[in-house]
Amino acid sequence: MQEKRPLVESLEKFYSQRNISFHVPGHKNGLLSNLPKVIQETMRYDLTELSGLDDYHHPEEAIKEAEGLLSVTYETQKSFFLVNGTTVGNLAMIYATCQFGEQIIVQRNAHKSIFHAIELVGAEPIFVTPEWDERTKTASYVSLEVMNKAIQQYPMARAVVLTYPSYYGVASSELKDIIDLCHMNNIPVLVDEAHGAHFQVNKQFPKSALAYGADVVVQSAHKTLPALTMGSFLHFNSKLIEENAINKYLRMLQSSSPSYLLLASLDDARSYVERYNEIDYKNFMDRRKLFVDALETIPHLQVLQVDDPLKLLIRVGNYAGFQVQKALEAQNIYVELADTHQVLLILPLLKGEHEYPFADIRKRIKQAVDELRKEVPNSPSEDHPMIQQSLSTLQMSVGVLSGKQGEWIPYARSIGRVAKAMLIPYPPGIPLIIPGEKITVTMLTELEEWLEKGAVFQGEHRLAEKLIYVVED
Repeated sequence: MQEKRPLVESLEKFYSQRNISFHVPGHKNGLLSNLPKVIQETMRYDLTELSGLDDYHHPEEAIKEAEGLLSVTYETQKSFFLVNGTTVGNLAMIYATCQFGEQIIVQRNAHKSIFHAIELVGAEPIFVTPEWDERTKTASYVSLEVMNKAIQQYPMARAVVLTYPSYYGVASSELKDIIDLCHMNNIPVLVDEAHGAHFQVNKQFPKSALAYGADVVVQSAHKTLPALTMGSFLHFNSKLIEENAINKYLRMLQSSSPSYLLLASLDDARSYVERYNEIDYKNFMDRRKLFVDALETIPHLQVLQVDDPLKLLIRVGNYAGFQVQKALEAQNIYVELADTHQVLLILPLLKGEHEYPFADIRKRIKQAVDELRKEVPNSPSEDHPMIQQSLSTLQMSVGVLSGKQGEWIPYARSIGRVAKAMLIPYPPGIPLIIPGEKITVTMLTELEEWLEKGAVFQGEHRLAEKLIYVVED
């Protein structure tokens, strides 16, 4: 089972036959492409749903077998390969559980795709505020106390949506209790576990939400496993949700022309998890420790370790994380993200046979710090948790909001107004302001801090002109 990769083997067999293409895609096995040669060679495997390669939306052969192996690996009732990223998994699980006007309890620091799904469905979100993690200076996870309060106050909620672990690798210590509480109240738990696909490789990693009984878990295999970008898994393990509903919405929402390169990479990533053994884990952790120890010898640099061993946070004195990021990029080191305090590194999940240039990386990071120290620090402001209610709702429902006109006003005068558009610092893609929310002093303060430190924003905005889109008075 560990070595078997049904989809990869089917692609290799098909390619070896030297077939003639009178089918899509139009690049004809890369022949007509002007892309670099190495990409053209890969395009020979960019095939479509042909005889011998199965049907993605009605699998009966290689895809069915590969997804079956995925289910065995992650110990689920059913698992799916996703070719439209974790975003489509988040959309499908919310469509499968909620209808227009129904209440859904959602962690306030969820990814934008969760809020997009809720908006598309037309559900009524009940926001639960996560705990502030003073050590990492980030919003982390929802407490059991707050979740209990939410369920008591909103007993008709159709589902609970959680993010686990946080983008920064912080895992909830109360997740199992929260899931048990929800199930006692017949409420399914949907988990965006985008950064936890690798938890299954070793018991020393944090446990997956699957192990705690979550109903649906979506993972970005491309984030921490060796899958191509957009490749994700959806795992189903529920008595409260219909499996057919999940399958239905995946068929509706995903491409009818799936990438077989993506699918093959997911098959390979699943095999990677199966083949990752204790020797691999020990080797990785030993090399990781040597790397961390080496970084900690660099003057003025601080390394923060978190629950997930693949995540490291790096700070440099009083310099903003965006300054650190720029200095590292000058040395050709690209991190996952920067915020006002730090940068986030995602380490490779190495096996014993892999090499990684940690010594050279340490040398480059030291050079970046030395160069950065010549600049004036753009010091982060005094740390403060987001002062928000533990429970909140939209000031204006999605249905009402869609019928309202919007207007652009200076964001300095936006306090108390209802947001018409989403504002998203990216990465990490967690909305600062959600359409329908009343803009607060806390939101505006945080917006100004992100802007001051050089953050990039997604969403409908004109922040360069200091304007924000709100519901017209």
